[in-house]
Amino acid sequence: MTTNSVPAGGDPRRLLADARDLARRVRLAQRVTWLPLLVLALVIFGAIPVHRYGRAVVSDCQAVGDGQVCKVWLQTVTFYWLAALVLAYVVIAGGYLRVARARGVDARVLPYAVTGVALVGLGFAFAAVWVRLHPAYPEDPSAFVQFLSRLLAPPGAIGVALLVLAWLERHVALLLFALGYLTVVLVPINFGWGAHWGPHTWFVPHLVINGGVLLLGSAGFALAQRLRRPR
Repeated sequence: MTTNSVPAGGDPRRLLADARDLARRVRLAQRVTWLPLLVLALVIFGAIPVHRYGRAVVSDCQAVGDGQVCKVWLQTVTFYWLAALVLAYVVIAGGYLRVARARGVDARVLPYAVTGVALVGLGFAFAAVWVRLHPAYPEDPSAFVQFLSRLLAPPGAIGVALLVLAWLERHVALLLFALGYLTVVLVPINFGWGAHWGPHTWFVPHLVINGGVLLLGSAGFALAQRLRRPR
């Protein structure tokens, strides 16, 4: 029987530690967290004038009390969100791939981009099915339906997709940020701002707050990345 000595550099525990450290360095090099937050913030801010001046299709009006209630399809708004978010995820994926090539690492952004686009479609499909199944004018939807509607609306879908990106990158800070952002979206608070602005601008505070959170997050992650970069 013979025995073979293990070189000091071949210590399994040391090799495992080196492999883990290398994997951590690669994950850090892959991250361009500020980019999706910036692009999506711009998309949300861009929705403000579209909501304000976009074309609305009014139909199926019914008398209710002294007034009437109508179904309103925000045609321009729908097309804007679909086009802007799809384009945004294409830009984000392209930005990640470009940075990855420059740094010589792989990019794990495509599942995130695909999820983001899929959530956009799912959100509008949910809204269309809800309207189709409720042709009359029921009372306010249940709390669950309102929650699901906010979650699948474009600002909420952005947050859900960010959870996927955080998982792909094993990015705890992004995970916490995405959860905080979703809290802001799902529990809309405007501090009374815009309460008497009228039906064409009631949405502005929520969009400004949602976009502002993403913009601040982008600035924060960009600063953290800059500080982490070796001098």
